[in-house]
Amino acid sequence: MKYVLAVVALLAVALGVAGIVYGEADDSPGLQLLGALLVVGAVGYAVRLARHSR
Repeated sequence: MKYVLAVVALLAVALGVAGIVYGEADDSPGLQLLGALLVVGAVGYAVRLARHSR
């Protein structure tokens, strides 16, 4: 189960990075902010998941 959650977190990071890149190309600060929040949230969740799995 923890591997599935890790893959979901990785996909969220990839989606967030894509949002940041697309927001930069489209000059959309809102999309860049949402992408950055998604990346930060996914990384935070992955760190929490790694710390609690020990």
